[in-house]
Amino acid sequence: MRDRKAAPTPAASAASAAGIEFLLRTYAHDSAGGAFGPEAAVALGEDPQRVFKTLMAMADGVMVAAVVPVNRQLDPKALATALGARRAAMADPAAAQRRSGYVLGGISPLGQRHPCPVVIDESALGFGTVLVSGGRRGLEIELSPADLVRITSARVARIAAA
Repeated sequence: MRDRKAAPTPAASAASAAGIEFLLRTYAHDSAGGAFGPEAAVALGEDPQRVFKTLMAMADGVMVAAVVPVNRQLDPKALATALGARRAAMADPAAAQRRSGYVLGGISPLGQRHPCPVVIDESALGFGTVLVSGGRRGLEIELSPADLVRITSARVARIAAA
């Protein structure tokens, strides 16, 4: 299930190479807008609990990708616990862009320039499909949470703040 109108990105290429079913969903990104994730959920008419954002964090000096619903915040203590680390905090935005190869608002857990450990919030498993950034603003990839976990070799844990 692919929208062939969308330009390929490393994220879409990674999903294709994995041989999974996915759908590319596009929307008109508003550059004057603020929060990228909620914008995607509204523009696509999706439940914000089913649309996930990728946040780059540092856990004991190692960059990691934390995937949480767009309407929730990352719980750094829970992320550290999930990784067996003492401490976790958001990564420097410039470092996150360099490491992932994506711009802020378009960081995907798939197809990163330099892959890093991924932790996905356990709430993703409650849906048949979820949406994550497709590697640029205005592009989301819809896929099963099981495929997302498999492709990224992710750990699944409760990492979203209540």
